[in-house]
Amino acid sequence: MEFVLLLIVGAAAGFLATRMMRIQTDIPTTIAIGVGGALMGGLLIRLLIELTGWMAGFVGAVLGALVLIWLWKTYIARR
Repeated sequence: MEFVLLLIVGAAAGFLATRMMRIQTDIPTTIAIGVGGALMGGLLIRLLIELTGWMAGFVGAVLGALVLIWLWKTYIARR
């Protein structure tokens, strides 16, 4: 069940992050960005999740996805 929740939160976070960074990606890439961001954000903001609940996890997922997009645009997309 946690995996399905990760996909749902990751898809939503990826959608918001790609819109905030103004990049056009296909659906699988958007979900992958969101899930990667959710994993990064979940690891970095684990204490905050315990204190405030699922909303902090969503914020962490969006922030993680933004960092992942920034890294992608900075180091991979330039090639």
